[in-house]
Amino acid sequence: MGILARLISKSRPHLVPGKLLVTEFWFEVPLDYSKPAGKKLKLFGRTASKYEKPIVEPSPAEKAKSAQKPFLVYLQGGPGFGNPQPQDSTLSSHMLDRGYELLLLDYRGTGFSCPVSASTLALVGGPQEQADYLKHFRADNIVRDCEAVRKFLTKDYPPEKQQWSIFGQSFGGMTSLTYLSFHPEGLRESFITGGLVALDKGAEETYQSTFQKVIERNKAYYEKFPADVADVKYLATKIREVGGEEGVPLPAGGRLTVPLFLTLGISFGKYHGLDIVHNHVVRMKGDVDQFGFFTRGTLNDLQQAMGWDDAVIYSVLHEPIWCYRPGIASNWAAERVGRSLENFKWLRRDWAGPQALPQDEPLYFSGEMVYPFFFDTSDELNKLKDTADILAKYDQWPSLYDEAQLKKNTVPVYAAIYEDMYVYPEDSRRTASIIKDAKTWESSVHFHGALRSHAADVFKQLLQLRDDTIN
Repeated sequence: MGILARLISKSRPHLVPGKLLVTEFWFEVPLDYSKPAGKKLKLFGRTASKYEKPIVEPSPAEKAKSAQKPFLVYLQGGPGFGNPQPQDSTLSSHMLDRGYELLLLDYRGTGFSCPVSASTLALVGGPQEQADYLKHFRADNIVRDCEAVRKFLTKDYPPEKQQWSIFGQSFGGMTSLTYLSFHPEGLRESFITGGLVALDKGAEETYQSTFQKVIERNKAYYEKFPADVADVKYLATKIREVGGEEGVPLPAGGRLTVPLFLTLGISFGKYHGLDIVHNHVVRMKGDVDQFGFFTRGTLNDLQQAMGWDDAVIYSVLHEPIWCYRPGIASNWAAERVGRSLENFKWLRRDWAGPQALPQDEPLYFSGEMVYPFFFDTSDELNKLKDTADILAKYDQWPSLYDEAQLKKNTVPVYAAIYEDMYVYPEDSRRTASIIKDAKTWESSVHFHGALRSHAADVFKQLLQLRDDTIN
């Protein structure tokens, strides 16, 4: 692949809080790399380096040489989320001192890079056209975008600086595995946190594992807050009573139903996640006890906590990211697996409601799963219901991983494995054993979001792996 990225604009470097020197870029890349002359997408990115004012001003030649720091590219989690500003990124605090220049490139369809929404997809055409368009928004093309941008940015660099380092969190770790599989020549090293997924598990097999972690977290929740066994069922009954079959109207559109309420369990995989969910329960019950209904502030708080319709790619492409080779369709795997489990009877069409449960049996919350009912309860996603169904049935996804290449990998890989509700730890260990010479740090006390919540510890451990100071 030649240089397929075209620079549209580049800002002058400017200072931001934290003494970072930031430059903003807009690039143009092909939607479909097999048709480079066809439709184009615009990608937005920022580079950040540590601002230093030297005591002795270097010569122009010395300045030009020192400006060519090796890039470290952050691959964001998701899918569907843009990058933070450089001053808000933990990589700025912990990696710029190591001599890198940070690149925060919004994936296609996220952040400022051709963001995907119901309104922007309407410009593409009907459901089939939208689905065909979105088929180009998985990790394989994210990696192609990165390579196109890398070749452009480093075209005048000396050969030893043309490779770059990547740092993949969660879905970004999955993208890193795709990068290592198909374009290792562009990489100097790879850091992965919470993203070593199985190389040979589709959505159904993945959810069979992760639902078990969700069950464990529910047990921990109700052990910590035993009164919530009754309170959660009481609130579920009240949601049905106040909202009827359609659900309770939400401030920004859409409706709160019992199944949607139970997706708050996605927070169980976060630090203090049990307390986050409990706080919602306390607030909701307080409303009902005092007023007999849910106040606007409470409903807005719930809607912000879920946010399924803010990151549209997350909802329509979350299951397809697990389709690792042709011949696999996601086919609403989370719903199918959940319905087969007694703890998630509320996913079944014939569920009688919370009143049918024994007094001491809790209602279990769900985790990081996407369900078809999202497209009924969200005004934004409802416009994409047919599009999502087409993608769920599609089974000719290109391969995401090359196990043979990973077995002979020569790119240094440093990875963190957590006590993770989103990425099954056993899968992470197995994948790490496949990648030649991968080094891992395991923690039973850190969760999926450790890169944000306990950044100092994570970077210390990963850099020790890199610097080989662990005995």
